[in-house]
Amino acid sequence: MSPEHSIDIFLGLDVGKSEHHACALDRDGNKVFDKPLPQLESELAGVFHQLQELGTVLVIVDQPNTIGALPIAVARDCGCEVGYLPGLAMRKAADLYPGRAKTDKRDAFIIADTARTMPHTLRAVDRNDEVLSALKMLSGFDDDIARDCTRTVNRLRSILTQIYPSLERVFAGSTLTRTPILELLIHY
Repeated sequence: MSPEHSIDIFLGLDVGKSEHHACALDRDGNKVFDKPLPQLESELAGVFHQLQELGTVLVIVDQPNTIGALPIAVARDCGCEVGYLPGLAMRKAADLYPGRAKTDKRDAFIIADTARTMPHTLRAVDRNDEVLSALKMLSGFDDDIARDCTRTVNRLRSILTQIYPSLERVFAGSTLTRTPILELLIHY
């Protein structure tokens, strides 16, 4: 991310499943945009281009993955800088503002104003996050396979002990998962 002095517009996005709320502030904290936006690439790009006419735009999201992925991708394609305000920083910043109501409009303003006044709270949304997301997905597959394996072994053990209860003593521990034992069970 660029240093905060090169940013002219701070666009806070409180992302949602079907629509986001966007609040844009200039360097002095004046609102230049404050509206809901649909989760549509064309609408997001239109707003980003409109704000770029005022200067360099920093788009800040509260969730960089899942529902925040489209606004981040569109902002990058439009040439905007992108940042992420972590949840803990967001909650702490929200305590500094009056009111307790949690609304999308308020959250978008807090995200933008926090980025403007406290840029050290932001995290960069790197393109390497795509690699990290792919690794998380692969790791999730590994977890799913491990759970399936455990579920299958437990089911097999349950069925065998229903048929012949003393098998539970014979197949104590991990004996049941050994290849020769499984081959014997399959064969007989």
